[in-house]
Amino acid sequence: MEESIKQPQTSVGQESSNGSDNEQVYPDTEDVNSDATEEVPSDRGGLGRRLLWIGAVVLTATVSATVGATLALITPLSPIISSNAPGQNSLNDTWGKGFQYRLARPVNILVMGIDRLNDSPDNSPDAFTGNSDTMLLLRLDPTDHSVKMLSIPRDTRVEIPGVGAQKINQANVHGGSALAAKVVSGTLNNVPIDRYVRVTTDAFGELVNLVGGVEVFVPTQMSYEDKTQKLKIDLSPGWQTLNGDQAQQFARFRQDQYGDIGRVQRQQALLKALRQRFTNPTVLAQLPKLIQVMWKYIDTNLSLEEMLALASFGINLEQDDYKMVLLPGRFSDPKEYIASYWILDEVGKDRIVREYFDQQTTVSEVETSRSLSNLRIAIQNATGEPGVSNRFAKYLADKGFTNIYIVQDWPDQESQTQIIVQQGDLRKAADLKRVLGVGHIEAASIGDLESDITLRIGEDWLNTVKD
Repeated sequence: MEESIKQPQTSVGQESSNGSDNEQVYPDTEDVNSDATEEVPSDRGGLGRRLLWIGAVVLTATVSATVGATLALITPLSPIISSNAPGQNSLNDTWGKGFQYRLARPVNILVMGIDRLNDSPDNSPDAFTGNSDTMLLLRLDPTDHSVKMLSIPRDTRVEIPGVGAQKINQANVHGGSALAAKVVSGTLNNVPIDRYVRVTTDAFGELVNLVGGVEVFVPTQMSYEDKTQKLKIDLSPGWQTLNGDQAQQFARFRQDQYGDIGRVQRQQALLKALRQRFTNPTVLAQLPKLIQVMWKYIDTNLSLEEMLALASFGINLEQDDYKMVLLPGRFSDPKEYIASYWILDEVGKDRIVREYFDQQTTVSEVETSRSLSNLRIAIQNATGEPGVSNRFAKYLADKGFTNIYIVQDWPDQESQTQIIVQQGDLRKAADLKRVLGVGHIEAASIGDLESDITLRIGEDWLNTVKD
């Protein structure tokens, strides 16, 4: 084992919550319990309020829920919920006492959705030794009360110690959670990783069914069949409520020009849909059952006290407190490598780790000083009215923007313009919103891949022009 990896020295919950991995160690991190959580006076609110904020913590991990990790950050509660043995706290008592804890510093958590190996039983260590189908790095930051989510494409080309150049999803296969954390940290300028959560991918369909389905906009016909994987995808375009199997189809579809990156974008769309479901009181009332059912799919080294601190952190989170971004990069050229990779954009990566994870970088002067007018902006008409993209392009050109281009119209009609922060530059997005005077900043990488920012034009801009 590498010298730079060490076992976290925790006062409680040192071992994995289900004891399936004895190598759960992380690069030079301080103990989350000892310096990231504090005791605070107990919150006396009712059980319904606690359910709501437990739901907020669920949403912290929802982007990875496309492969089963939605409930990852609350699972240490499940042994207590599932047992009423004498001497143990009741569910209400646990929540009442649990909110004595809070985050005292930012915490970074690596969430991985793991391809279950064939025939591996539930609660077996073998269930978590496959490829990481999804990798997500979460930063829960009490200093600005935000949750930042970095989606790391599974095809990202990295150096795996002792193995060589591979796709990042192989790290878990070669060295479990410890090696995966080491590789992610090293790739992201040694950003510290405090804890991990691993969830097998077969959890997702069951979860979606338990919450009554998710409402998602399917932008195009999705049809694909792979008999060797027993996979059949058949989804029609438009708004619809997807059941568990259909949601898996939506998440796994790769037969478009974006391949795995398109999957990441659809995962972020599912995040929004699941977040909406968890605002439903009926769904919130089912959380204890959800926790019990999902427990068998999860491996984590978060302790109960740490988990309760995360729950407490979710008390005042709003939708705009969640910020998602895709690790910047490009598709490899077929002539570069035998395999297909996602090649990191080093400058973009530096910006992300600096702005999202407060990690010092050597970002170039060109990157830090680039003007708003030189941003590469994609224009996408979502008004349903023909010709709007060309009118908007002229509007931006008249304001001095020089690097703009038009993409295919969005098939759904939007009432509000979306300023999609494709490359994670939130400051430039805020500047652009001030120039436009309309729109909502969408902190997610769901726009055109070639853009710095995608402007999905809604009816609010048309109303501004008419006025």
